[in-house]
Amino acid sequence: MKHRLSDYFVRQGEPMTPKRSLITQQKLWKTFLIFLLPLIATNILQNLSGTINTVFVGQMMGVDAIAAVAVFFPILFCMMAFIIGLSAGSTVLIGQAWGAQNIEKVRCVVGSTLFMTIIGGCIIAALGVFFSREILTLLGTDASVMHLSLPYVQWMLAGSPLLFVYIIYTSILRGVGDSITPLIALGMTSLIGLVITPVLIAGYFGFPKLGIVAPAIATIIGYLSVLAFLAVYLNKKNHPLKPDLALLRHIRHHSEISRLILRLGIPTGVQMITTSVAGLVIVGLVNRFGAHATAAYGAVNQVLNYIQFPALSIAIAASIFGAQAIGMGKSDLLARVTRTALWMNIIITGTLVILAYLFSKYLMALFITDESVVQLGQELLFIVLWSILFFGAAAIFASIMRSSGTVTVPMLINIAAILFIEVPCAYWFSTLWGLKGIWIGYALAFVCLCIMQAAYYQFVWKKKTIKALI
Repeated sequence: MKHRLSDYFVRQGEPMTPKRSLITQQKLWKTFLIFLLPLIATNILQNLSGTINTVFVGQMMGVDAIAAVAVFFPILFCMMAFIIGLSAGSTVLIGQAWGAQNIEKVRCVVGSTLFMTIIGGCIIAALGVFFSREILTLLGTDASVMHLSLPYVQWMLAGSPLLFVYIIYTSILRGVGDSITPLIALGMTSLIGLVITPVLIAGYFGFPKLGIVAPAIATIIGYLSVLAFLAVYLNKKNHPLKPDLALLRHIRHHSEISRLILRLGIPTGVQMITTSVAGLVIVGLVNRFGAHATAAYGAVNQVLNYIQFPALSIAIAASIFGAQAIGMGKSDLLARVTRTALWMNIIITGTLVILAYLFSKYLMALFITDESVVQLGQELLFIVLWSILFFGAAAIFASIMRSSGTVTVPMLINIAAILFIEVPCAYWFSTLWGLKGIWIGYALAFVCLCIMQAAYYQFVWKKKTIKALI
């Protein structure tokens, strides 16, 4: 079988048929893998492009510029909690509608999501531009970098509607089984940023020297360019989500669909914020052990991120496949999707974990030059690496349940693991075993999270009657 992108979409003039659904095209594991690989690549590329842009700022403008840009991270995280919540809710509904072969419902969900995205993005942009100084003061921004942070944050917030629409549109594309187009789009934004950012920072080739606002302006140009590209590309491919008049007419308030999206999405946003706050507490614990401990913590987290991305990608794919199965009225396929995702987690995430163990010294040396800190980072990595398998399995169970609309209990389980296991155990174990105790607390939390999510999945959720939400 040819695995062409067009195989996943409705051709012009053709009715939607069950063969167009991801879950019935071929052996499930093959389809899952074909969808998954571009998704993993997208997540890794996203992280890499952010890292490289930070390197540009640091190398070309110095430490103060890095500090000025870093101030935006808490603001960005709050915005991302809003937009990722929306995308999580809409993707489930789009997957179900797509599985049910109902393109009209798909467009209704897309239109409602884009409406909320545009309105929310414009409100955030307006408030951000006019109240940036007050926001930065509230965050405790150092006066020495305020003159750099303020224009950067204002430009970034001004461009936030474009960022939001970009994230939402690429997310809903995945909901209909397209993981390739989002990868192409991210590749374009990354390339544009890598080319334009240094040019605008230094004023090469006769361009104005924009300094600290250059990364923000490069980001805006990137999103504008890619959204224009998507409009042309999707129409040319006759993609079912091409932004034609039929879709644009649906960009309005649909009260019932909007409530569903928010009901599914808000728990995801709350979970993100809880995770972030807990992370700040953990950093505070680590900082008590000195600068070397903080450096090791940062390096270990960098490595863990690149291993967690595939695990999270598998969970996202499981949610989309599960939603399509429910939309098709074949909830009995959910067990197959779950098993496939769990095996993918064992094979892909497990392979990365083994490689990270084997090459831990070299991985640490990518981020740290001090030999003693490299050794410390290795020791911490050894403690926690294996538990990423449990983290991935927990995410899969939660995602499968979310695909049916069950979001509140999995969210509460996740928050409970953070607030009642991870944070208190990290504190307690650090008093017993020092810095290593914090990482033991992480590993214990991941294992407990997996056990709790699996228990709820097996003994409660599987006994429920699964019905499509839309």
